[in-house]
Amino acid sequence: MVVLVSNDLAHDQRVAKTCSTLEKAGWEIFLLGRMLPDSVPFKTARLHHRFKLPFHTGVGFYACLQWSLFWKLLWMPYDAIWANDLDTLLPAFLVKVLRRKPLIYDSHEYFTEAAGLTGRAFQRGVWLAVEKWLFPRLNAVITVNDAIADAYLERYPNGAAGRPLVVRNMPLSQKREERDDALWADYNIPCTRPIFILQGAFLDKDRGVREAVEALDSIAKGTLVVVGAGVEFEWALEQVDSAKGRLFCLPKLPFESLRKLTASADVGLSLDRGVHGNYWMSLPNKLFDYIHAGVPVVVSPMPEVARIVEQWQIGAVIADHQPESIADAIERVLQVPNPEWRTRCELAALSLHWEAEEQNIQHALKQAGA
Repeated sequence: MVVLVSNDLAHDQRVAKTCSTLEKAGWEIFLLGRMLPDSVPFKTARLHHRFKLPFHTGVGFYACLQWSLFWKLLWMPYDAIWANDLDTLLPAFLVKVLRRKPLIYDSHEYFTEAAGLTGRAFQRGVWLAVEKWLFPRLNAVITVNDAIADAYLERYPNGAAGRPLVVRNMPLSQKREERDDALWADYNIPCTRPIFILQGAFLDKDRGVREAVEALDSIAKGTLVVVGAGVEFEWALEQVDSAKGRLFCLPKLPFESLRKLTASADVGLSLDRGVHGNYWMSLPNKLFDYIHAGVPVVVSPMPEVARIVEQWQIGAVIADHQPESIADAIERVLQVPNPEWRTRCELAALSLHWEAEEQNIQHALKQAGA
């Protein structure tokens, strides 16, 4: 099976987990992604190819990506196609028709309502036209939560696949890392005060970093650690000197290193602003990373996120994104003893893991005729 992505593969944990599930079902995987100027070596035993494209953003990038994927798919050997997100779907569908291969579409977000398309009518119109042409013709569709599945069903009630199957992007079931305060010393971060962590591979605009930093002045004690990359991460870097030793910014870390560090924090923050349809319906990966690390959370009042937190009683939902509201939620979490939070998170993690979701990957394969 050939698996398509528009990123560089190195940090995509969902794709890695999906590939593992497909391999357990007997499939041999060939990954197609792209090489970026800052791409790190991709360490995997799986067959793979990363395109070196002349453009990395804009119309030129998408045009080159579509052509490169189409041409590669047209000639390479495989038995089925797994297309991740709308920006890989067009070449996958065209080749599906030409070569009569099964196609599974895995939508990691509500693509046409993404932040990058807000206020960009032409670009959104192009992607929406692609989606409207292809989506109703797909026999197998997966997405990341119920809100997005319902939105797609409402938009395409007569689609061949029906309501998309849901595979939430949860961590693999594994033994929880123990808290180790000594880890913070490796990054010169003092652990004499509570540590709040906000992580994300791409902390772009409206991901809540700005609000978390601004809330520090309203919190009696504590240190904020931001881990990742993106526009808001870069903004946070500029605030470090004025934060009086209460703000630290770490670039993207390998998954296992981040997992260990997260387990040594006191509160996990997920403060995305629901100002775009995609954000409002999102269910951020970091929420489940915090749960599996045994760390209580403070989260935005978005429906999918709030439902998990309230169902399992693993933290607090902010009233709004004002600094005082965030500070109040953090203070309420800190009032509960840490062992109590860890017990609740451990209970939630028994149900919220990848193995509980992956059965829908098998269903998607059957729907596609693979």
